[in-house]
Amino acid sequence: MKKTLLALGLAAATLSPTFAMADDYVIDTKGAHASVNFKVPHLGYSFIKGRFNDFSGEFSYDPANVTASEIQVTIDTTSLDSNHAERDKHLRSDDFINASKFSSATFKSTSIAENADGTLTINGDLTLHGKTKPIAIAANFIGAGEDPWGGYRAGFEGTTRLELADFDIPVVGASSFVDLELHVEGVRK
Repeated sequence: MKKTLLALGLAAATLSPTFAMADDYVIDTKGAHASVNFKVPHLGYSFIKGRFNDFSGEFSYDPANVTASEIQVTIDTTSLDSNHAERDKHLRSDDFINASKFSSATFKSTSIAENADGTLTINGDLTLHGKTKPIAIAANFIGAGEDPWGGYRAGFEGTTRLELADFDIPVVGASSFVDLELHVEGVRK
């Protein structure tokens, strides 16, 4: 009887499909290994670059089944930093992102696809300035592996363009859009 049960168990194990599980990660903002950067045209002559200093998030990633992956991020909009205190006050004001009223922005993926060239397309909902709109992020997997502290990490980069009018953010001059550059390194939970 024991041999029969063992044989059935082995047969079931070899016939059952193997399902890989997505690994869960916390975005490493404490170690400054992640960033949310922006670039906005300035008067049509140059660009203003900056970042959001405070944000948090998590993601799940399964390289064998990328479509099972997901990400969610929360950004503290009051942490906007363009390396110029007076300009930052203006950008945070109700003339632009109105950080006192809308102190956070959130992104939650709705689908992730691997493209034929190995790049990723991350679709999701961005809530910014009180408006939720679907956006697409063009992303690349950078790499994964063990770190010197006994953990395991995975890293990605991505870009997207936001049309300010889509989020009811006033357009001034040539600044009708903002480009986001995202660097995400996560530590496996």
